[in-house]
Parts: sequence; C-alpha cells; structure tokens
Amino acid sequence: MDRREFLAALPACAVASQLLAAEAKIVVGPNDWPWWRGPTRDGVAAPQKVPLEWSADKNVLWEAPVPGRGHGSATVVGDRVFLATADEKTEVQGVLCLDRKTGAQKWHAEVHRGNFTKAGMNAKASHASATPACDGERVYINFLNNGAVHATALDLDGKPVWQQKVTDYTLHQGFGPSPAIYGPLLIVMADNKGDHGLLAGLDRATGKPVWTRKRPKAPNYASPIVLTVNGKDQLIQIGCDLITSLDPLTGKEFWELKGATTECVTSTVTDGTHVFTSGGYPRNHVAAVRADGSGIACDNKTRVYVPSMLIRSGYLYAVMDEGNAVCWKADTGAEQWKGRLGGTFSGSPVLVGEHVIATNEAARTFVFKASPKEFELVGENQLGSESFSTPTVCGGRIYLRAAVKDKGGRQEKLFCIGEK
Repeated sequence: MDRREFLAALPACAVASQLLAAEAKIVVGPNDWPWWRGPTRDGVAAPQKVPLEWSADKNVLWEAPVPGRGHGSATVVGDRVFLATADEKTEVQGVLCLDRKTGAQKWHAEVHRGNFTKAGMNAKASHASATPACDGERVYINFLNNGAVHATALDLDGKPVWQQKVTDYTLHQGFGPSPAIYGPLLIVMADNKGDHGLLAGLDRATGKPVWTRKRPKAPNYASPIVLTVNGKDQLIQIGCDLITSLDPLTGKEFWELKGATTECVTSTVTDGTHVFTSGGYPRNHVAAVRADGSGIACDNKTRVYVPSMLIRSGYLYAVMDEGNAVCWKADTGAEQWKGRLGGTFSGSPVLVGEHVIATNEAARTFVFKASPKEFELVGENQLGSESFSTPTVCGGRIYLRAAVKDKGGRQEKLFCIGEK
C-alpha cells in the first residue's frame, strides 16, 4: 500500500488531516488573486493604491477580447490571467489565459465541446459563470456539461491534467459555483433539484474524490467558502434551507442548522464570531449566525440575493440586487445607512482599503466609502455596456470583465485598469 492509499484508508480524523495538509503546496504571491473572492476568500483586497476614476480613454492599461460569454471573474497568478469562457455558437467551454502585463493571449484551452445543457437556463445565466482557481501549478475550473458537473485541471500552459465528473445535475436557472482550493483539495459544490446534489473534496493532483457529502434535493448556487471562524478553519455552505459547517479536509460536520433560504447565490463572510448569510428565494434575508452553530443572532428581510457581502471593522456592507448600498452593525443588524447607486447588480463588491468597488449589470462601476458614519459616493465610472462579473483587484490594478455592444454586435472584453 503506497502512502496515498494508506491515507485513503484512514478514518476522517485529525491525523489524516495533518498528513494531507503537509502534502499541500500553493505557490501564489502577495500581489495575486488566486480564486473567487480573492486571497482571503471574502472580497477584501490587499492594501494598495488603485485608480478611483477610469473610462475608455483614461487609466485603461490594456483591453483583451474574450471569446463567447461568461460571468466568471479574472484569476491572476504570477504573469498570467485566467478566465472561464463559453462560446454558445460553437458550444465550446474553456479557459483563456492572458499575459498579465500586456493582455496578449497566451493560450485558450478547450475543456468541453458540444452538449451544452440549456433547458431551464435563465436568460441572465451563462455557460461559464464560475471563477477559476489557481495554486501556482495548475488552474482548476467547474463547468456544467452534458447534464453533469465536471471539475477540470489544466497546467499553466493549458494542457489537461485531469477531469473528474462530480455528479449529475438537474438544471434550474443555471450553474455558477466556483471551485475552492484548500490544502491538497479542490472543493466543488453541485447542489441541484435532482436527487444528486453533492459537495466534494477532490485531490488536487489527481481529481479523485477524498470525501463527498450528499446534499438536499434543491436548487442552489452558492460557492463553497473556507473561512477562519470561531478560531478554526470551517467550510461554510449556505442554501437548501441550511447553514452547514464542515472540516474542509475531511468533510466531517462541525455543525448544521436551518436558517438560510432554499436558493442562495452569495458567498458568506465572517467577523470571527458570526457567519453572515443572505438569500432571495423563497424569502429575502440577511442573517448573522453564531459561529459555533448555536443559533441565529439576528435576521432581517433585506434582499441581498446575488452580490456577496463585505465585512470591515465590525460593520457589514452590501450592494442589494436592486441597486442600493447598505451598511449594518454586524453583531446586531442595526442599519447604519442606505444609499442609492442605481441599476441592477449581479457582480459582488470588492473592498480596497476604505473604498468599496461595485459594478452593475450596465457596466457602471461605483466607488463608495466603507464607513459606518454615512453613505459617501466617491465616483462613478463607465466602461463597456454590460457586466455580470465581479472586479478583481490586485497588484495595483483592477481587472473588469465587460461586454461592449455596438452596431457590429457584442464583444466581451477584459479591461485592465491602472494608473498610466
């Protein structure tokens, strides 16, 4: 029996967790954005100076065409930028790699051809809504194809390393959960209204399942998020009417309670003592859940369905789907202020220092202060005409995925924004 077989035979215990963690290697830098919601998995960028004003002829360092359509954000590691893509005409799903400095295409790897799952797809959804994850050696992506969710690993030159079918998938509205890297694992969520919802931890090197957890029969879209909560790393999954906390290395349950809505899209955040959940179907809610799973500290009926929230210095900030920004005291839920931005939001806000950057579906980006005292709008910037993606902020640059519509049609692009 080799070492990996030995580990697989061990029970889900701390000894196995420590051995697996020792094998893990993640090679990313302080100026990288390696996965959904950034290095700290909560939408908070490292302290840095970025432009607060831009336009088509101001502070755009480069722009690169993106084939097809997608809602996933840019992942930036080393000298590469990765994007998930889907061409609905040719039915090709893949990963695009651009040069970080110039935007020149390095490669475009085809992951799936044909067999797009379309019946039941919401008009707003795309066939490439997940954000890639990168550990510095491989890039990972999830796609729904041919009625199933597949996880795929490519090397940094776009060559396939492995592909693993995670589970069959009954489509309802769309599929968008992004993969999460933790230790030696790639964690994939595939909740759906069929009898095959699954949360899985896959070996990053081989794609083989290390642990799986069956999920309720319900549609849900939230990405798995690993956060340090109550003094330990917890994999938090919301949706299917549950808030679930697991050991990310073993899948062992820490706690689970009812409280989330059936369908959630947002990725949760924490202040260390609470986990904050939100949803929009069948009811609107924003809730603070005690981090030991002992219950819900506060709950309200605010609709924050698609954009994920932010936490800073004891205050919770959100951009509501309908276009309002709002600030609550995190532990009590007391509203501090509400301000109008405008438009409809699908992308999530990003926190950079004391500023929140949020882009609406019309590709208008708002910058406002993350202060509990009052709503203070700092700026508004227009670049492109449509965006369902979340900005990526690292290394003093903002990477914004947006479509440009004109008489010639629709062209999706990735814009790199920075001071010239």
